[in-house]
Amino acid sequence: MKGKVVLISFPLDDLSSMKARPAVCLTNPIGANQHITLALITSMIPSELLETDIVINKNHPDFAISGLHKASTIRLDHLITLRQSLIMRELGKFSEETQQEILEKLLNFLRS
Repeated sequence: MKGKVVLISFPLDDLSSMKARPAVCLTNPIGANQHITLALITSMIPSELLETDIVINKNHPDFAISGLHKASTIRLDHLITLRQSLIMRELGKFSEETQQEILEKLLNFLRS
């Protein structure tokens, strides 16, 4: 599952409700309950990117294989761990190069 773009119900920041959103799988399924850690993908491109943001626009080499319909931002500061069974469907995937960029940014984020 690692590197796949999937559709999940992602909680809003205030936990008032859930919204179906794309997310990228950061891990393969782990343990008896098959948990996967995911990062939110949003179609909102912030005017000021955080160091944990990765923009996937229509010029990005992975846009066509990602399954995303709009330019989007991977938000590595918005993480969630869910059972694999809660994934609604797979949308696409990211290349090894983009997965490496995600890993490097995530490691830098966790080290800070």
